[in-house]
Amino acid sequence: MLSYGLGDAGTGLVATQLGFYLFPFFTCAAGIPAFIAGSLLMVIKIWDAINDPLIGWLSDHTKSRWGPRLPWMMGAAAPLGISLAAMWWVPNGSLNEKTIYYIGISILLMSAYTSVNLPFAALSTEITQETSIRTRLNAARFTGSILAGLSGLILAAGFLSSTNIAGINQLKESYLSVGKVTGLLATLITLVSCWGLAPFAKKARRPLAESEPIKKQFKRILRNKKFIQIITLYLLLWCGLQLMQTVSLIYLEQVMKVPPELSKWMIIPFQISALLGLQFWSLYSNRVGRIKALNKGGLLWISACIIAMILPPLSTDFSLSSISIYGFEQIKFCFLFAIILLVGFGASTAYLIPWSLLPDAIDADPEKPAGVYTAWMVLIQKLGIGISVQLLGLLLTFARYQSSTNCFGISNSFEQPSTAIATIRICMGLIPSVLVAIGLLRMRDWLDGETSPQIANS
Repeated sequence: MLSYGLGDAGTGLVATQLGFYLFPFFTCAAGIPAFIAGSLLMVIKIWDAINDPLIGWLSDHTKSRWGPRLPWMMGAAAPLGISLAAMWWVPNGSLNEKTIYYIGISILLMSAYTSVNLPFAALSTEITQETSIRTRLNAARFTGSILAGLSGLILAAGFLSSTNIAGINQLKESYLSVGKVTGLLATLITLVSCWGLAPFAKKARRPLAESEPIKKQFKRILRNKKFIQIITLYLLLWCGLQLMQTVSLIYLEQVMKVPPELSKWMIIPFQISALLGLQFWSLYSNRVGRIKALNKGGLLWISACIIAMILPPLSTDFSLSSISIYGFEQIKFCFLFAIILLVGFGASTAYLIPWSLLPDAIDADPEKPAGVYTAWMVLIQKLGIGISVQLLGLLLTFARYQSSTNCFGISNSFEQPSTAIATIRICMGLIPSVLVAIGLLRMRDWLDGETSPQIANS
């Protein structure tokens, strides 16, 4: 369990930092306009999605004494760390030159990311066929991912707190320092996981041996009704989660008026709560069923999102030194903190439940090509996330959101238009709530624990 939990820690570290900090990095340190920054995030996700079926297919057909998965993880560990560090470097040059640089680095980073993450994800189906153990494996996986993401957020907050930064050049250096440290950690953690998983990967079930064209793969997944149901849920939950993640720092600083030196620490409780939620929902799902756990967590998530959307902002003179002083502003701050905890606790079901359901769909296929199903699941999820982050950029643009390269005074230097404030609140609350609710409705007829009838070959 420990080795499997570490397997997603390196890529979890990457995903968490990119999710929370890449948009602010592009618009502030790199000086890229918000609309182009949103477009870059979409391009990153689209490329990340495009390479999934190819790497999944290649992984299924890799032969080695260690099985088909570990060679990919070991080979991509170092490129993952190096390209992550390079992502946080700001090159000199024009806007076009910077954009081209970040597109190139993104292609390298996401290729290495998929080469680690996708073969690793397929192992949960191949190591065991027991539902309870698969659920525990996925709980261990996302526990490692969230712990690593939490470590990355703590490092980033320590380096990037505005009280420690004197100017834009020091901000750039701080971002690069974050990249170097987290890149090294991602590489080392991935290699340690490979070492621990090696004995199990050698004995794991082997995937389909024959080549399968993309067209046939597409027909395969369309015939598998359980897979369609699972991927719809996964897409809806993660689009909502990614939208909240991308807009969270903007929401805290420009809507709720949390001071910048405090806002970067405020996202850490979300990770801690999600970590605790993973443990709780794993135990709860093993006791009463995965769908009941999904429904309970989803309703909690929806409730917290709606409350976050209507919370009143803090006063503009609220500061870190005044937190210990009892008063109405401190009550509002504590309430905001509690809502962040509830969102993380409920949203942890988005990590656990869809992946614990995926083996049911794979088992319904007589050939059980775990790499193919894993690749398509991640591909569709990433396409949806790419669309959601681009939607955020479009919505903020239409709402007359004002971008600024003044990284140190953006929350207090001017007031955003009321349309922009309302749009940020909707992206933080209403839209994720609707997406989660649709996901719960989509799974209402799922019979948890039922043996899946196998789909016919054609």
